[in-house]
Amino acid sequence: MNTSALIRPAWTPATIALMVLGFIFFWPLGLAMLAYIIWGDRLPGVKRDINQATDEFVGKCRRKGQDFSRFTGGMQSSGNSAFDDWRDEELKRLDEERRKLDEARSEFEAHIRELRRARDREEFERFMAERRKNTSKDDVIEL
Repeated sequence: MNTSALIRPAWTPATIALMVLGFIFFWPLGLAMLAYIIWGDRLPGVKRDINQATDEFVGKCRRKGQDFSRFTGGMQSSGNSAFDDWRDEELKRLDEERRKLDEARSEFEAHIRELRRARDREEFERFMAERRKNTSKDDVIEL
């Protein structure tokens, strides 16, 4: 670490002044500066440790052959073929039910859109009829 820097994780007059000003204007800034003074020299090591731990975790998952398949929908065998067959059939049935529900929802949304369009058309036609009626009355009055 560069020991000649003005702002470094140490008790220097500049860091103390910034910490005090931080507490005066906005207390979280003062608290952040205090944390930087106390633990700032550990920051590069913390980042390295987090990256190393993440890499080890992913490596372990890949070595076990899981590759996050349970998160992507891949099913592992339970060891009982009858149960696996039943589970696969149930999942297919549920997928079909989901598809039917999605179709019904899209049909209902289309129906609602048509109702709104018809209501809007009716309101617009009523507005235009009133406007024509008011315009024809205004023409009669002006003459």
